[in-house]
Amino acid sequence: MSKSQEELPHELENQFILRLPPEHATAVKKIIHSGNPAMKDKLKIDLSPDSRHAVVQVNDVSLSAKVVDLPSVIESLKTHDRKTFYKTADISQMLLCSADSDLHSSPEEPAASSAGVTAMGNEGEAEKKYIWKHGITPPLKNVRKKRFRKPTKKPPDMKQSGESCSGYIDSKDVEKEVKRLLRSDAEAISSRWEIIVDEEAKAVQSQASMPVLPVTSEIGGHVSSEYCSSIILGIQKLIHYKEKKLQEIQGKAQRQIDLLGKLENLTLKSHFQSVLEQLKLQEKQKYEQIIFLQEQLKYFSKK
Repeated sequence: MSKSQEELPHELENQFILRLPPEHATAVKKIIHSGNPAMKDKLKIDLSPDSRHAVVQVNDVSLSAKVVDLPSVIESLKTHDRKTFYKTADISQMLLCSADSDLHSSPEEPAASSAGVTAMGNEGEAEKKYIWKHGITPPLKNVRKKRFRKPTKKPPDMKQSGESCSGYIDSKDVEKEVKRLLRSDAEAISSRWEIIVDEEAKAVQSQASMPVLPVTSEIGGHVSSEYCSSIILGIQKLIHYKEKKLQEIQGKAQRQIDLLGKLENLTLKSHFQSVLEQLKLQEKQKYEQIIFLQEQLKYFSKK
């Protein structure tokens, strides 16, 4: 990065897609797979202050590049065991490189205007020059034109009435509303949250938490055989459900142990260790519940 770029405020971690010509892309792949510590000297990116143009150097070959906006946001994921994936960033831009001899200007760069009004008018046109109309794979060529509709404004009378209709709100109005909600969240004195559980999960949880107690019938103070059979069947189903959950928890705990052995980052290690402790606590609780249910099953089996 240049000195002027280092002085600019930037995010701690910002990801983008780097697209190179085929011959230079092959060279970059070899540099990455080699694991050579001098890799930073073979691949350099010098971003201009406008954050739209750059110079990329690959093996002492300079390439002109520009930053374009992708049609949609792409999530980048990281994995240590090819089973569990962690999201690292949202990618919305791509650094497009070309083997152009003129590194300081781009044919799509708008011409500068001396008049202030003309400069303001060209600002929107200048941003359109950096909108990429394709995706990152061949099937998504011209995807912005094929699959994305142009946002239409809702009529003024419908905006005032606030009633639901078939019209769409302008994307700028949506952005303003999101910013207003974020400001209101920042200014809030207190906040609360609530976990909503569906009816099926509630039934399972209530059945799992309800203790099974010995019940006697009204006739002769003995438990009827039909009633015992129904209770035994219910306890067996509950034990099977608990054992299945116990196996899932044990599998998650084993994956956490495997990841802890591979990690070197102390922050990630502490996070995974806390998750592992929670899983161990859940495993202990499930095991105690299974033992209790097995004792109840033995009790009713003797009846």
